[in-house]
Amino acid sequence: MKEVTFRYADRKLVLAQKTAIQAFVETIFKKEKKKLAHINYVFCSDAYLLNINRDFLSHDYYTDIITFGLSEPGEPVEAEIYISVDRVKDNAVQLGVSFKEEMLRVIFHGALHLCGYKDKKKSDITLMREKENHYLSTYLTKH
Repeated sequence: MKEVTFRYADRKLVLAQKTAIQAFVETIFKKEKKKLAHINYVFCSDAYLLNINRDFLSHDYYTDIITFGLSEPGEPVEAEIYISVDRVKDNAVQLGVSFKEEMLRVIFHGALHLCGYKDKKKSDITLMREKENHYLSTYLTKH
C-alpha cells in the first residue's frame, strides 16, 4: 500500500500531479525525521466536514481540515485527514491565491500537524506558517 493515498467522500477533486504531491508529503516526513506508515487524505464538502467536526470534536463551525492521528506515540504515523474542497476554494478567493496553492498548503498543513507542529498559540501559528511556506515554495519550485 502507498504511504499517502487520496480518497473522495462526496467531492471529486482533480489534482494535477497527484503522484508528485503524494511523494512530496512523504518527503516532508523524511525532512522532519518522522516515520510514516500511512496517511489517507479524504476530500469532501463543507457539509461532510461539518458533520465530522460536530460528531467527533463537538465543534459547530466550518473548517478546511481535520486531522486524526491514529497511531500510538512512538509508532510510525498513521492518520486520516479530511479536507473540505469547498472551504479551500473559498479561502483561496479570500486570500487571493490560486486554488492549487491553497490546496497544497492545506495538504502540507495536515502533514505538519502529524509531524508535531501545532497552531493554537501565536508562536505555534508563526512556526506552522513558516514550515508551510517553506514546503510550499520548495514544492512549487520543483513542479
